[in-house]
Order: sequence, then C-alpha cells, then structure tokens
Amino acid sequence: MKLIGIGFGNMVNAERVIAVVSPDSNPMKRMIATGKENGMLIDATQGRKTKSVILMDSDHIVLSYLSVENLETKMGQEESI
Repeated sequence: MKLIGIGFGNMVNAERVIAVVSPDSNPMKRMIATGKENGMLIDATQGRKTKSVILMDSDHIVLSYLSVENLETKMGQEESI
C-alpha cells in the first residue's frame, strides 16, 4: 500500500485515487456540495483554502490545501509504507 501525504499528517491510499483536480470549476463545486450532502466528503484542509480535490474509487471526495501540482509530485515519488 502506498500512502500519500495530503497535508497536516493526513494521508490517502494512492492505489485508490481516481483523480486529483482543481476545485475552481462549477462542476467540481457541485460535486463537493453533493458529497457533503451524502456524507462522502472528507475535509483535510484544517480550515485553509481548498487547492485540490481528490476523488477516490469509494466515491469519497477528499479536500486538501496542497496544490494539484504538489500532489502530482508526491504521487510520482516511490515511497511505500
């Protein structure tokens, strides 16, 4: 299992990530609102601005304060736990 740090000591399983996207578009804002309504939203921003949205294969939506580019770099590293 490969875990990726998404900030503040929080991690996600890299093998279950479908996509990492920017939260700025209207479709992503609607997806975040729907996830919140359905109880599938995980906010890992610690109150900071959301810079990336991580979509998981379990239909969970994870919010992170790290940028899409930063997470892309982290996912490219071979660091298994």
